[in-house]
Amino acid sequence: QVIQGIESGIKRSLELIEANSRDIAAIDDRRLLDVACIAGRGQQELARLVMAAAQIVGRERMLEEDFRFSDAVLARESVDSRVFKGIVINREALNSDMPDFLDNVSVLVVDDALAPEEIDNEARGTESGFQYYLKNKEQYQKDLHNIIALGVNLVLTDRSIDDIGEQILGDAGIIAVQRVSQRELDRVCQHTGARKIKRSGLSKPRAELSTYLGQAGRVEIDHRTRHTIIYDGAGQTLATIMIGAATEELVDEKERIARDAAAAVQAALQKGIVPGAGAIEVFIARQLEDMARQLKGMSSYGVLCVKEALLKPFACIAGNAGFNPLEKLGDVMAEQMQNDSDCMGIECENGQIINVLEAGIV
Repeated sequence: QVIQGIESGIKRSLELIEANSRDIAAIDDRRLLDVACIAGRGQQELARLVMAAAQIVGRERMLEEDFRFSDAVLARESVDSRVFKGIVINREALNSDMPDFLDNVSVLVVDDALAPEEIDNEARGTESGFQYYLKNKEQYQKDLHNIIALGVNLVLTDRSIDDIGEQILGDAGIIAVQRVSQRELDRVCQHTGARKIKRSGLSKPRAELSTYLGQAGRVEIDHRTRHTIIYDGAGQTLATIMIGAATEELVDEKERIARDAAAAVQAALQKGIVPGAGAIEVFIARQLEDMARQLKGMSSYGVLCVKEALLKPFACIAGNAGFNPLEKLGDVMAEQMQNDSDCMGIECENGQIINVLEAGIV
């Protein structure tokens, strides 16, 4: 019966939270900046970067269930914090002789190694096997020249690129990046509009092969961070939030905080916001007290357990601010009942009762 009461109290609490949530209709709503700032541990500059990225991505994309805005965050040591339309690949060009940047880029994504088909040594030791090897090698070089003729500027592969490929692509002024993760290749395809192709597909006619290419405004190689950056893709609009950290030890912490802020902003757009500072929990606790009175036996006690748990956040906030939690709880409850509002909470600087929603505490 106690467990049933707890489950009933939790269910009712969730219903009340949903019923009292406020929708956010616009991506530039001021309250979203408050959400980012609170989830970002009060760091205003970080919150502004998150909001700038959200506006690049757009509200419709943020509302998609399969889109994770927090994936846009990337923290690195000794870089300038910034936001840009584009994506970062955690690899640099195959060699330093390849260009450091290119404009008006055609992108080819090879979901395979870039090398002739492998033939074992035993088979290559026979006349027919050796001829087959030479034929594959010749076809492979034709495929590489076919790529060049298509005007491809950037080649990304899932696995390695052999010496022949490196030489031919490098001589043609193409940027080649190998061993790119599947997750990053998927993002490249999303952002540039490219389609993955297997090594065997490179022998297709040029007209057909061109349908696999993606487009981007610019690609840059950052040798300091060993990254490849793709800007202004022709596919889906994606943003990157680059967060700079003073030391290597701070990188993970900065990235975690920024991801929290980004995830909170997306959640607020998808599901709405409620008053913070423990105010909504105090409001719900009062409703559960009424609910407990209507139940009999130990189920009533279970509901009251949930009520006490809901009051703990406010009690911690008031206690940490140096005030008497019981006294401030009584003041907040009285103010909420008087104003029939779930927004009344405590101002921790002076102990005054305020409308926390208007104060941006969400």
